[in-house]
Amino acid sequence: MTGLLSTEVLSHIGRQTDPQREIVTRRDIRKYAVATGSRLQKYLDGDVAPPLFHLHLFWDVVPLDTLSPDGVFTDRLLPKFPLEKAMAGGLDIQYHQPIKPGDWLTATRTLSNIYEKAGRSGALIFYEVMMEIRNDAGELVVSEKTTRILR
Repeated sequence: MTGLLSTEVLSHIGRQTDPQREIVTRRDIRKYAVATGSRLQKYLDGDVAPPLFHLHLFWDVVPLDTLSPDGVFTDRLLPKFPLEKAMAGGLDIQYHQPIKPGDWLTATRTLSNIYEKAGRSGALIFYEVMMEIRNDAGELVVSEKTTRILR
């Protein structure tokens, strides 16, 4: 192993974002359903959100000039890694309750793990971010683990 991960980088494990609260609207559900080609009437009517609706709900709205050349916003939760080419490593989503119009949802993201592995073409860094989305009663609505790979 090359030992790319410094103590400083690893010290970011457990770092958490401030809670972000958003309201779910029937119009937003309907727009998402149409944009993603949903066929079920309950989604098209906006009665309940389709799968993956929550992904965009908590994205920061930022000026275009703050995006990288490939249109990605820099995630302030993450440390500066020694490798920078990012690839998707996995997405594990658990839905605990349906998302409905009028729901106020609060998301918190936590950098839950950083580790290194040797790949065929060299060292790889993996990091995992856990997101929990809760309703105003404090009940878990969605839990999501995103894994990214850097090379």
